[in-house]
Amino acid sequence: MNDRYVRQTVLPEVGDAGQARLAGASVLIVGAGGLGCPVMQYLAGAGVGRLAIVDHDVVEETNLHRQPLYTMSDIGKPKVEVARVALQRFNPGLQIEVHAERLTPQNAARLVAGADVAIDAADSFAVTYILSDACQAAAKPLVSASVIGMTGYAGAFCGGGPSYRAVFPEVSVDGSTCATVGVLGTAVAVLGGLQAHLALHLLLGLVPTVLGRVVTFDARRLAFGGFGFAGSPEPDAFVPFIAPDAVTTDDLVVDLRSLEEAPASPFARARRLDVETVTSLATPLPSRRVVLCCRSGQRALMAADRLRERGIANLALVALG
Repeated sequence: MNDRYVRQTVLPEVGDAGQARLAGASVLIVGAGGLGCPVMQYLAGAGVGRLAIVDHDVVEETNLHRQPLYTMSDIGKPKVEVARVALQRFNPGLQIEVHAERLTPQNAARLVAGADVAIDAADSFAVTYILSDACQAAAKPLVSASVIGMTGYAGAFCGGGPSYRAVFPEVSVDGSTCATVGVLGTAVAVLGGLQAHLALHLLLGLVPTVLGRVVTFDARRLAFGGFGFAGSPEPDAFVPFIAPDAVTTDDLVVDLRSLEEAPASPFARARRLDVETVTSLATPLPSRRVVLCCRSGQRALMAADRLRERGIANLALVALG
């Protein structure tokens, strides 16, 4: 056994057998940003044999206070490529596979199929639901986290436990993001480190399982909390996310972004409404599929809930990024 792991193999919860399990494991990491950096570093440090990293973004200077895997010289470079070089330099024995693309409804199932555990580190509503749907269908565990400001959570879903949709069928519509509200780098590091720990817990098969549990963290009060959700029922029906190129000319497309936010819509015949006025579509009830679009998917999810309450069930969502 490699001496680099001796300080963890001495643990009875790991041992040589556990280290061998980690070496043979594959983890999908979606998001190479603030949450993804500690996830990647700690899983690579623990000796997880294969890491598949998905992120379409490039390094920006505003990332550096919470993404210490990157440096000033990396600005403008694809995050996944910089991460691959850094991780292979850190632990050359690992297989690092990178995908410089967004997670989409088209590629999610394929990416999840090759993983033992999937990690949602993208902090995106659309990615979380798309990844949860793919993991639920493939019976693969999902570790998801989110941090805004100085608070956040991490939890373990699917893989025999309830899906993210079972626990969070609805979302807030306040639209807060790291760019608008801000985020403290150390709060992100705590939650990203917790994600890595949850993944190792699952890969090692420790008991009791972390599936069906959420841990919350308030960095202002230095308080941890959480709750269990084992046994939560799956929703009878849900509105799926689709890719922009899956929208057809027969669809009634609604762009929920304001003209100030997005002067031009990628859909030529899109109607411009917001979450408050989208219920006008219910009079009369449309005969074709309604596709709701916004930047992150958050407003689309809220609008879909309002339309379903008014009897419109043929719906789809698009996150335009």
